[in-house]
Formats: sequence, C-alpha cells, structure tokens
Amino acid sequence: MHTEDQVLEVLLDHVRVTHEQIAAARENHPGAPVLDALVEDGALQPRDVHEAIAFFHGLTFADLDDEETVSRIRELRNLIPGDVARRHHILPLQQSDHGLQVAIGDPMNFEAFDTIPFLLKTEIEFLYANPDRVEALIASIYPRKEGLVAAGTDEEAKGAAQDDAAIITLVQDFLERSQEMRASDIHLEPVDEGFRIRFRIDGELELYKILPPSLQSAVISRLKIMTETMSIDEKRVPQDGRIQCQVHGKALDLRVSTVPTSQGESIVMRLLDQSTLSITLPDLGFMSDDQEYFRGLIKLADGIILVTGPTGSGKTTTLYACLSEINDETRKIITVEDPIEYVMPGVNQVHVKSDIGMTFARALRSMLRQAPNVIMIGEIRDLETAGIAINASLTGHLVLSTLHTNDAPSAIARLIDIGVKPFLVSSAVRAVMAQRLCRKLCTCKEPAVLTEAEMISLHIDSEQLSDAKIFKPKGCERCRFTGYRGRLGIFEIFKVDDEMRQMINRMGETEDRSEQVSTVQLRRRAREQGMRTLREDGFQKVFAGLTTFDEVLAVTMGDTD
Repeated sequence: MHTEDQVLEVLLDHVRVTHEQIAAARENHPGAPVLDALVEDGALQPRDVHEAIAFFHGLTFADLDDEETVSRIRELRNLIPGDVARRHHILPLQQSDHGLQVAIGDPMNFEAFDTIPFLLKTEIEFLYANPDRVEALIASIYPRKEGLVAAGTDEEAKGAAQDDAAIITLVQDFLERSQEMRASDIHLEPVDEGFRIRFRIDGELELYKILPPSLQSAVISRLKIMTETMSIDEKRVPQDGRIQCQVHGKALDLRVSTVPTSQGESIVMRLLDQSTLSITLPDLGFMSDDQEYFRGLIKLADGIILVTGPTGSGKTTTLYACLSEINDETRKIITVEDPIEYVMPGVNQVHVKSDIGMTFARALRSMLRQAPNVIMIGEIRDLETAGIAINASLTGHLVLSTLHTNDAPSAIARLIDIGVKPFLVSSAVRAVMAQRLCRKLCTCKEPAVLTEAEMISLHIDSEQLSDAKIFKPKGCERCRFTGYRGRLGIFEIFKVDDEMRQMINRMGETEDRSEQVSTVQLRRRAREQGMRTLREDGFQKVFAGLTTFDEVLAVTMGDTD
C-alpha cells in the first residue's frame, strides 16, 4: 500500500508540486492529510494525485470522468458480471483482439489481478482509476436487484427464506454495501416493521433497509454459520464470534455479537478494517505541537501513558498508531487484549480468555518474564491489573493502556479510586490523553460566517477569528449529501511534570485535609500550564476548516470550562 509520503515523492519528481507548496499546505491545514490540503489549496488537482498513485504502482491512469469512456463502459458492461464488478471494484474499459482493459479502484487488489483473467478467460490489462469514481459508476451501471428484500407477499418472503443461495446473496449484499459506505458497524435488529439493518458511518447510525420478518431467522443462521463457532440452535443467551470473508476482493474481518431480545436475536457486527494498522500519528488529527509532544512520549524508555475516553472514541486506533510508530527491530513489544482486533506484524499479541483463567493480570505477569520493552494493555480494569502495570513501568518498561474517564486529569483520580497509592501513580504516569472523534467536513464544504450572537454563545472573540477558515457542510454524492466524510480526533493532553507529581501525592488521605488536592484543582492547574481542553482543541480544528462547531459541541457536552 502506498503512503502519502510516497505519493508526494512522485509528485515532486514530476514537478506537479513544490516543497514550498507542501510546507504551506501543512501550515494552512494542521492535522489534515497533506494531499487533501494541496487539492483544497488549488496546488493540485485530484487527477494529479490519482496519476501519481497509478505511477507508483506501475499502472496507467484511467480517467473515468471522460464522457466517451463512460459510454464505452456502459456498452461493455456485459463483459463483466455485476457481482464480479462489485466484489473486485472493477469496470470494463476497452476490448481488443489482445484482451480486455479493466479499470480497478484498488491497486493492491492482488486477488483481482490473479483471478479476473481466469474468471473472464481472457488477457487483462489493469488500469488504475479514482476509487470513488469506480464505486459511483458500478452503482450506476450495475444496479442491484432489490426484489429479494422488497415488500412482497408473505409467501414470496417465505420462499426466499428457504432458498439458501438467496440468503447467501442477501448477506453478501449488505456486507459489500457496508464496505462501500465505509461503515464501522452493522446492526441487525428485530423491530415491529421487520428485521432492520443499519450501518454506523462516521459515528452516526443510518438505516440501510428493513427485511421481511420471515427472513430474520435465515439471515441470523447464515451469519452464525459464517463464524464457524456460534451455535445456530442457541437463541437464549448472548454469543460472540468472528467472521473472516472476502468483500470486493479484500479480506473483511468482523467481530460478531448476538443478544436475545423480546422480539428475537439482535446482532451487531464490528468491521475490523486492517487499514487501521497503516494509520500513523499524523493521521489521528493532532495539532502540530501535541503531535510532537506525544511522539516524544511514546519513545520514552519507561512509564505509563494512558488514553481515555468513552467506548467508540478511537482509543484502540490511537494505541495501534503508537505501536506502529515505535515498532522496529530494536524493541520487543507485547500486547494483552480482549479481544485482539488487529494482527500487527512484529508484535507479540496475547488474547485474554477469562473462562480458562487467562486474565489481564495473569497475562501481564507472564509477559514480564518475556523481557519486553513496550507493553500495551487493552484496558486497566482493576487494582491487580493497575498494580502490575505500574510495577512494570517502574522497572524499565513503557506501558500503553486505556481507561474509561471523561477527561484526562480524571484518570489520575480513577487509578487512586481503584486502590493505587498516589505516590505510585505520580511516579509511574507520564501523561494522560483524553480523546473524542468528530465528523470531518467533506471537500464540498462551503465558507461560513459567524454571527455576533453565535460568537457570544461560543465564547469566541474576533481576535480568534482573525486567521480562521470556518466552513459549513454542503453535501454531495461523495459524502451521500451529509456534508461530512470521515472523522478526526480532538485531544486533551495532561502532562505529569514535577509540580503535578507533588499535587497527585496529595490526592489521597492526608493528615491535614486542607492540603488534599482534588481533580478540579489538578485540572485547573493543568489549564494554567497550557493544557488545551477537548473543546478548545476541537475549536482549533474548526478554525482550520476541518470540522464544525456543532460537531465539537456534540462530543464535548461535559467540557464547559
């Protein structure tokens, strides 16, 4: 897979962009992908980027915006079956005596390179095309048949439910569609109207379709069979499993959970996108100063670094980005996770299995005998785990972990509340980072102007807006007319320096209660030292034109100071 730096090197070599333009883009759009920033500044056209990607992978670029090309694709559509086009993200371009030219949206789809010539029984020349354009044309040229799930008679629905091939096609359909729509979760729930399928996209649930109630049992059974571990007959207790399959020629990994409800079983599937492993610290959305500070933290030889936030705030992604940053031949890295979401090359990963006694604490004790440099703990849940983690950090190990707290300073109080002595917390913890995810504006965004009333309600003065680039959502096909596409992080980094250590030491029981320090005092002092709150960091990204005030306010409701 190509990286942004590799594409930039191609663009520089071909004099499509200059070092000065790249530097300006980074300065004008802190935390944003540089290629997107260059396009937004007008230094590059989207075509320039796609031509560079094609060149890097040794492919020719195919322009699918050309009307003549689109007309030819429509004429040749029968050369590639619709299910093959959707699965491998390909389109027919041109036929000749020598074979067929095919546009592909994924230059790393090696399965397509290997299997398409065999499937189509002809020589294939692959050309790279804008993946978003490929997806749009596939949806237009190969419309899906909705007859299976359309409202019909009960007898028709029952007939479809009996047809194994139809159910397999149906399940494959919504798995493919979830991938195309960049969903992070698939929710299948029995409701009064039928069996509802919803996708969580950029943190928001969106209805995909509602199936007839008679299809519910067949779909659930199919999904359980795909896990190879879940019982089809057991419907009274929750079950967990995992599905690994191919969608659009890519390996799709899903974590499956069932829960019995009054109307039948409800299923949630978390899509584990392996591209998460390629996410780096700059991809997370840090402001430049926070990024450099955090990069320095994870290269320390010892100590604990905590990432906090509610479920779904991106903590695991941040931890994997940290491991990716420091994963090299000089360090031994061991993780203990429940469950292992992504397999990271070069890292020893341990799966917690409490039912056989493999708890976090037991796994950690065994890990320390493996002489690691870095330990990643999925979550600190109890005193035993916290104690082992702290002892590990004090004996020369760097420990990365998560806690469920609303802000960064509260993590200190949380460790003390579960029984860790304040002096051990102050000695071990190097920093705590709280984070949230907010939706990122699509490139179709348009300029916005704040009214005086809005400035007052947001506690913003005109000086803060002097260099700001504020935008509002507009909506286009690329973002499905929501105005947002993708998410970025907002962060609050609590630094534990000598003064903070002294304050933490006074957070436990003291002889003089007047000297006892509270979390409120800890937070106040951190802010006096320059800590940006989650909301303040979010506003900085609004000023940079990356998101909106509404998004930041929605995810920082508790951040009022």
